[in-house]
Parts: sequence; C-alpha cells; structure tokens
Amino acid sequence: MADGFRPKAFAGEAVPFTVVSFREGHDRIGVHVRLFSPGGDESLHRLSPLGDGFDRWQVLVAPLVEGVWRFRFETFSDDFATWQHAAAVKIAAGIDTALMRESGARLFERAARKGSRPAPDRRALKDAATALRSAEATDAEALAIVADAQLARLFAERPVASLTTIGEERELLVERTRAGVGAWYEFFPRSEGAKRRADGTIASGTFRSATKRLPAVAAMGFEVLYLPPIHPIGEVNRKGPNNTLHTEPGDPGSPWAIGSAAGGHDSVHPDLGSLADFRAFVRAAEKQGLEIALDFALQAAPDHPWVTEHPEWFTTLPDGTIAYAENPPKKYQDIYPINFDNDPVGFRDEALRIVRHWIAQGVRIFRVDNPHTKPLQFWEWLIAQVNAEHPDIVFLAEAFSRPNVMRGLAKAGFQQSYSYFTWRNTKVELEEFLRSISTETADFFRPNLFVNTPDILTEYLQFGGRPAYKIRAALAATVGATYGVYAGYEHYENVARPGSEENIDNEKYEYKAVSYTHLTLPTK
Repeated sequence: MADGFRPKAFAGEAVPFTVVSFREGHDRIGVHVRLFSPGGDESLHRLSPLGDGFDRWQVLVAPLVEGVWRFRFETFSDDFATWQHAAAVKIAAGIDTALMRESGARLFERAARKGSRPAPDRRALKDAATALRSAEATDAEALAIVADAQLARLFAERPVASLTTIGEERELLVERTRAGVGAWYEFFPRSEGAKRRADGTIASGTFRSATKRLPAVAAMGFEVLYLPPIHPIGEVNRKGPNNTLHTEPGDPGSPWAIGSAAGGHDSVHPDLGSLADFRAFVRAAEKQGLEIALDFALQAAPDHPWVTEHPEWFTTLPDGTIAYAENPPKKYQDIYPINFDNDPVGFRDEALRIVRHWIAQGVRIFRVDNPHTKPLQFWEWLIAQVNAEHPDIVFLAEAFSRPNVMRGLAKAGFQQSYSYFTWRNTKVELEEFLRSISTETADFFRPNLFVNTPDILTEYLQFGGRPAYKIRAALAATVGATYGVYAGYEHYENVARPGSEENIDNEKYEYKAVSYTHLTLPTK
C-alpha cells in the first residue's frame, strides 16, 4: 500500500490483497479479508499462503462497483488446520491416536453447531464425528477423514476460529475501467484533411474533416483518441518548422503555445471550427466507440489573454520581461510557464473552471502536459475537486521525470502516467521495468505504455526498421493494460531530425498534409 495514500484499482481488475500474518508456535492460522462495497454490501474472502517463507498471504478479488471500498484483514487460529496437521502425523505414526480422534470428533461437533451451515453440511460433520469415535473404525479410516477434501472445504468456507485478530480498516478506490484499460491513438486534428493551396501554403484541417478519420482509428482497435491542444495559438514568438525561430506566413505554430486574441484555454482554434463543431466531433467519436482525451496544458503564449488580465500568474524578471519556458538546452520562447505562488487561489479557480468547461463539452479524459513542473499540492487539490463532482474523469500525467516525482503524481490522484517503457528496450531493462510496475508500484501507479510521441522517436525505432515497430507495439499491447501510439507509427515513420529524438518536419510546428485513408484497415 502506498504510504499515506489509499491504493486504487479499476472496475473488474483482479486486486491482490496481500498481508503478512503469523503467530507463535506451530499452530496453524487462517486469514480473511473482509470487504465493504461503496453501497455497504459485505463479503469475506479467504487468503492463501504464498509459501515464500515470509509469512505472506494473498487472495485475488475483482471489485466490480466503482467508488470507495473499505477492507480489513482478519487473522485467526485455524483449529481445523491445526488438528488436521497434527492428526495426519500422529495417527499415521500410531502416536496419541485415540486423543487425535476424540479431538477431531469434538471439533466436528463444534462446527456442526453453527446455525449458518446448511443442514446437509451439519449432517456430514456429525457423521464424521461419529466415525472418528467408532471403535470399529481403523486408523486408515480415521486418516481418510483427516484427508477428506469435502470436509476440508466445509471448514474453509466456515472456519472454526479462535484468537481472532482484526486489522485496521483501510480504503480502496475503484475507478472506471477506462482509468486502467485502453488503447490510445494520438493525432493532430489540424492535419486530418489539411490541403495544400495553389500558392504552396496549407489550409488547416477541421473537426469536420478529422471526423472522417474516426472510423479508421476505431478499426485499428483503438478506444481513446488523444488530441493535442485545440485552442488558439499565439502569434508572438511563434515557432516555425522544426522548432526554428523563423516563421513564414501560414506557419501554424505549436498547439502548446496556447492563447491569442482569438481566446485562451476555453476556446477552440478558429481554423478547426466552432465549439459546436467540437461537440459534434465528440459525439461522432462516441458512435465509433472512441473516447476523446483532450490535452490540458497549463501554460500560455505571450499573447494569451491571461498575460494582460492576470500578469501575477507569471514570473516577471528584473528587466521587466516575463520569463519564458526553458529546459536547458531547450528554449520555448513561445510559452510562458505559470507561477503558482503569486495567486494560488485565483489560478486554482481558473484551472478548475477550464476543466469544468470541457467536461460540459463531453470530455471525460484529460492528458495533462508536464504536470511534474507544477506543484504536487495543486494536482492533489484539482483532481480531488473534479473527481468529487465527476468520478468518471480520468487524468493522464505526461510526466517523464524522476521516479519519486512520477510516483508522487500518481499518489496525488492521477489515474495514469507516461512511463520509462518508451526507452526500455533490452531484455534486462524490460524485466526490471515490468517487475517494478507489477509489484513495487502496482497499487497506485498505472503506466500508459506509449511507444512514441510527437516528442519521442527513439533510436531503437529510428534504426530498427519494421521489426522494431512491430516488437514495441506487441510489447506495449500485451505487457500492460493501457498503451498508446502517435499517428504515423503504423506506417513506420522513422526519419528523425538530425541529432534529435523527434520526427523530422515535426507535426508540432507544421501541418502534415498527408492522407492515410487508403492505407488504413477497413472500417467496421
């Protein structure tokens, strides 16, 4: 269990309830976990020893109801198991035979007195007690009763217990299945249906033209369609092709440089269409069995309305300018990061307002850009606020950072996270990674195994050819419950900008006026 944070699962997930439990001496114990559903229904589940020499017990239970479950472990002296072990050894050796048989008979009689047992079970227990006391019964017949699987089942279902120890009550958050299971596909709406004009410039695709691509995405087996930011893009310091500082008329800029005179985070880029067009796009996706995941990037272009309306939300340098984003040696002159310290309450309210706005448009999944560069307490507050109102909302952390930072985001409430899988290629690396996510962090950290992104085209993919693409996709789709790909992966686009891990002519900074319609699988 994550220290200080409740563990989480998704509906239908087989949850391993594991506890360390032991007692003094040689008497046998039994362990239960008692579960209380969000509606108050109670169930009891028997744990089995793992047999690893560390007194660990475990049972797999798959909660189906979403919400907060309560559970506690209960350990007891298992009187039947203790007698069964002693009787099997002593009767076979001819030691204390009469004593063992009488002890067993009394145990069966105690068990038969339990009124909760069905009448046939009580009769079977009484018959066993009578047989153990019978003077005509041989030791071999007594040993057969000791080893009787049907009798053992009756005691396993309703143990005869004493010296019960009840552990503290804990909580388990069960979220909707999509929080932990799904295949993601990423594309830029502005490239879907983009067309080259006679003058060489490119006209942006729209939500309407992107809608035509939805059947092909669904036909490939994907369930979530992730869209980079769909908001107006800043004009000031706009980036050109391949992240250059030089732009030409018609260069669209990076979608992550959010905000212009056309609006901010609650607006749609005019080239893509209207808010009504976006809602229609969401509905069309739903008809194809696709959920829309929207990018949530808390940053601003220099001409975002926030910059003039709320300058306190940014960092002002001694020379009076506002600090732009940097990750040395990378510079993002077209983006101002948020300062969360000057007006924390004001910006919290604005962030919550934006999330609520897109929820109202039909969005149920948010891919959060660079959450590790924002305060952990902010995410803990925001996600708790949103999930209290809408428990079905899923937040994915796009966080490639230090392990404790990524784990901290998961504990703060993020349902999913990007992971190091993208760079784990050798047998040793993969074994170490998979062992970690399946044991060490399994109760709170859910990795989304993206094989590539607009930012990441690994050397393995650049130089491994089609076999590398097939291997990575097969691994991602089978070793984890959630994985994702960025458009172009299925067509083995592996040419990188020299000296980088990014595709050349990167779609982050320009249109991709290429149609894959003739290359995709047939629609359903």
